[in-house]
Amino acid sequence: MHDSTLVFAALILPALGAAAVPLLRRARGVLAVTCLVTLVDVLLAAVVSVSVLRKGPVAAAAGWLRVDALSATHLLLLSLVGGLSSLFAFVYFDDELQQGRLTLRQSRLFGSLWCGAFFAITLLLASNNLGVMWVGMEATTLFTAFLISVHISRESLEAMWKYVLICSVAIAFAFMGTLITAAAAPRTGAPSALFWTSLLADAARLDPRLMRAAFVFLLVGYGTKAGLAPMHNWLPDAHSQAPAPVSALFSGFMLNSALYCILRYLPVVESATGGEGGERGLLLALGLVSLLIGAGFILFQHDAKRLLAYCSVEHIGLICVGVGLGGAGTVAALVHALNHSLAKSLAFFSAGRLGQAFGGHDIARMSGAFRASHAWGAGLLFSLIALSGAAPFAAFLSELMILKAAFDARRGVLFATLLFGLGLAFLGLLRHAIRIAWARSDATPRRLPDRAIERLIVGATLCLLLVLGLGWPENLARAAVSAARIIDGGSAAALAGILP
Repeated sequence: MHDSTLVFAALILPALGAAAVPLLRRARGVLAVTCLVTLVDVLLAAVVSVSVLRKGPVAAAAGWLRVDALSATHLLLLSLVGGLSSLFAFVYFDDELQQGRLTLRQSRLFGSLWCGAFFAITLLLASNNLGVMWVGMEATTLFTAFLISVHISRESLEAMWKYVLICSVAIAFAFMGTLITAAAAPRTGAPSALFWTSLLADAARLDPRLMRAAFVFLLVGYGTKAGLAPMHNWLPDAHSQAPAPVSALFSGFMLNSALYCILRYLPVVESATGGEGGERGLLLALGLVSLLIGAGFILFQHDAKRLLAYCSVEHIGLICVGVGLGGAGTVAALVHALNHSLAKSLAFFSAGRLGQAFGGHDIARMSGAFRASHAWGAGLLFSLIALSGAAPFAAFLSELMILKAAFDARRGVLFATLLFGLGLAFLGLLRHAIRIAWARSDATPRRLPDRAIERLIVGATLCLLLVLGLGWPENLARAAVSAARIIDGGSAAALAGILP
């Protein structure tokens, strides 16, 4: 099958799934079909990604759809996180079904919106038109908002509306940035005026003042959806109230997809302004603020899922710092996006499953997690250790690479601030990990069955985190460098040997 056909299939399949799931009459069947549709979809996305990384970009729909190395690496990330999240969603909601906490109506709502979210994210990543990319990001807001309140309560409804209001205002800012970009482009009247490939080719003809203004709007708009501080206020509430599979998709991939939109614009804006517009400086500043705020709030959390939400703020900030440094820092940031997504997904899986056993996500109540499940207790313990940046897990390597990039750039203040923020997060996460694993509480948890599929999810994710912490496979290293070349406008051409 031709690659362009596979791109269409990866878009059409989840859309068909979203329409078909509400027609099913059994809740367990809804969960099974939802899982199957999304697993096939991410498999298609993975096949397209591997082909693009081997052969080069693929285009479809007269150039409106295009997958290059940058979108391919993110599609691979979607394949990993989305596949694991879909498998876990079946486990998670099947347990709720058995406990009488999930109705047919709720399962249909979840299945339809879950497939719809995959359609929106795939559209966002495969689009060559920046306007269509904006539509994809707006669609993710609409689909995922109602996933927060699958279980309706006062708190979940409040979190949902907070998410909708803040992210809708943010998307309006991103829309203004898109319009300003269109105004800065040469007035040809062609439908391809907002094609990323056309804008990059004609970057010298773009109005640099308008592009600087556009980037500010885009950074605020998409940065809010990415969870960058100080625009991150929606994120802790949404994460704490959403079902665990939804939280994992939020943190493990949707934040990265919003950041992807910023990365798409970065080479265009830098080419238009000659690299003198301060775009990297803005990313560095917001990245540092996010890292420090996230690390600070980690210390004082009492809810496991809110703890993981602030951990996302910290790690997204670190990724922005890496991109802001450029060159080796950009490659390290792309590596860290994968490492963080895998560890954070496992952490949300584990917190959600243990929350079902303990009747809540309060850290004091969840203490002694191994009493409920050896698999999920180990998953939460080791995922928190991985997120803290401890060796030999993958995040240690990518964090070290970003620190090295700052040191090599002779940014002494930045290097010291990074060390302080990362050290603060390390101490906070390690403290919570020890408490959850070995402290004792008065709560008596329901013993969870350690089924084979659950042990597989935990074991496979931990193995990946360990393997990626020992060394970066050559093929994936090349993929990261290829994506970094797109972001940095070709300046990463000599980076192939920087990864261990």
